[in-house]
Amino acid sequence: MGCDRNCGLIAGAVTGALMAVFGGILMPVGDILIEKTVKKEAVLEEGTIAFKSWVKTGTEVYRQVWIFDVQNPEEVAVNSSKIKVKQRGPYTYRVRYLAKENITHDSETHTVSFLQPNGAIFEPSLSVGTENDTFTVLNLAVAYNTADGVYKVFNGKDDISKVAIIDTYKGKKHLSYWPSYCDMINGTDGASFPPFIEKTRVLQFFSSDICRSFYAVFGAEINLKGIPVYRFILPSLAFASPLQNPDNHCFCTEKIISKNCTLYGVLDIGKCKDGKPVYISLPHFLHASPEIAEPVEGLSPNEEEHSTYLDVEPITGFTLQFAKRLQINVLVKPGKSIGALKGLKQNYMVPVLWLNETGTIGDEKAELFRNQVTGKIELLGLVEMILISVGAVMFTAFMISYCACRLKSVE
Repeated sequence: MGCDRNCGLIAGAVTGALMAVFGGILMPVGDILIEKTVKKEAVLEEGTIAFKSWVKTGTEVYRQVWIFDVQNPEEVAVNSSKIKVKQRGPYTYRVRYLAKENITHDSETHTVSFLQPNGAIFEPSLSVGTENDTFTVLNLAVAYNTADGVYKVFNGKDDISKVAIIDTYKGKKHLSYWPSYCDMINGTDGASFPPFIEKTRVLQFFSSDICRSFYAVFGAEINLKGIPVYRFILPSLAFASPLQNPDNHCFCTEKIISKNCTLYGVLDIGKCKDGKPVYISLPHFLHASPEIAEPVEGLSPNEEEHSTYLDVEPITGFTLQFAKRLQINVLVKPGKSIGALKGLKQNYMVPVLWLNETGTIGDEKAELFRNQVTGKIELLGLVEMILISVGAVMFTAFMISYCACRLKSVE
């Protein structure tokens, strides 16, 4: 009887160990600690890792500019021939090196507002020429040295799933450029996203220079300087026609040039550029309708060189590497009152320049990130594995004892 009683006690212990290992007592401990640590450091407030990197990025960001030099302007003007362009560049500028200004915290709404200065420093060593080089291009002013904002973003203090998401831009929740939901300001500025990112998540981000919100989808897993990251890419559907992607119907604001919204790959942003006939696309008209690029010679679209992507550390949501690539085009139409346009017999979507803005976490920052963030997460993961292992050992020991006891009882 005593042995049976002991076997019963052991069986109870075995059941307890089984619940501990497989019933959720030991396994979530590491996850809980990881989540608690990340939530603490991802909040945008004084003293956190996120806030320090958010105020002033430690990553060197460069904007490369390639100019499309028109080789046959007279021939085009007289005969309405194909435009022959030659890509010249890159001309490289260092950007985003200035800290955010006018940072104001609002504890009641759990938001923080700021201005983002947009200075640009020319980098001769990373360029093929000087700023005094001459080209034959359409006259299009591109301004760099202006402040962007005011932005107001959520700090994540009350809800970490909203951290860095834009609440208002210039005091508004909408842009006043597009009809319907296309006018909404969605997501973050792309520098970071709410933590604990799954591959199935669609990352939304707002780009003020092109006057709309975009989105990115998971593309691949990448190892960036010893840090596992998810690469999210800007899909071709973002520039698709409403026929290909019905969600884009409100981005088609004119019917003639777009051929009743059937053409794809370019976006009219004239409303936010003082009415100028400015269109944006991916470089070299990547993923654009063939007939848009047909009147232009000298283009070579390439997915690897001309696509946009974000490399995001999935647990913290920090963007550790990115490439933002866009092309600026000008619509040129025949015009009887303008001498240079009298001979044109068709519309031209003329590429003026394309931009490649890139940033990669530096070696020192990467090591710091591994030590302060990845290292802690790996340590907590190790603790979780130890707890699971201890539970498994206890389970095995109890099973051996139980079986031995039962065998003794049978004898």
